[in-house]
Amino acid sequence: MDSNIDVVVMPLMGAPEVVRASAAVLSDAERHRARRFVFDRDSRRFVVARARLRELLAERLGVRAHQVEFEYGAHGKPALSRRFADSDLHFSVSHCDDLAAYAFSSGHAIGIDVEAVRVMADADDLAARCFSRREHATYRTLKPPDKPLGFFNCWTRKEAFVKALGGGLSIPLDRFDVTLAPEEPAEVLRVESTPGDCGWRLDSSCPAAGYVAAIAGQP
Repeated sequence: MDSNIDVVVMPLMGAPEVVRASAAVLSDAERHRARRFVFDRDSRRFVVARARLRELLAERLGVRAHQVEFEYGAHGKPALSRRFADSDLHFSVSHCDDLAAYAFSSGHAIGIDVEAVRVMADADDLAARCFSRREHATYRTLKPPDKPLGFFNCWTRKEAFVKALGGGLSIPLDRFDVTLAPEEPAEVLRVESTPGDCGWRLDSSCPAAGYVAAIAGQP
């Protein structure tokens, strides 16, 4: 993966005073969004995750965390406001449970996704519905102990790629292929209507015990 990509992994657990301090750097809209969560746990995670994003961006932009401004694409992808256009800084965020992963890139789009590797009763059904034919065929060849990691390898790689593209759920997940077998390196194998090398690169890692993450970017 491009050396210009910077990845930061952080825990989202925090004492009440940490959550209050985090909320202080958020915008009114972000605080309103935090209050809309049904469970306090999810609200706290959002507050800390968004505050950490602001702080990490502020370090790179040379401003205060509360001065960072966002705008959102047609499909909800956050980006820096036009005020920071000259920085050409791109970012992506993902969090699962109490773990957050942030990716930053200069000059090109980036996507990151993190998931806890676990056994899910409906994994086989989801793979049949959401994976491409090629991915599903590979998934079905995996031995049962390898299936959870294979499933989340595929899921995080596809999510990271879709995030980098910025199209959200408008991009059909079966229109492109990624590797997923535990012994295979992360790679975009095919993108529909794009012959040869699609120009996108994938990387995969274990950011913490029991988790897998994927990063998608362009060289």
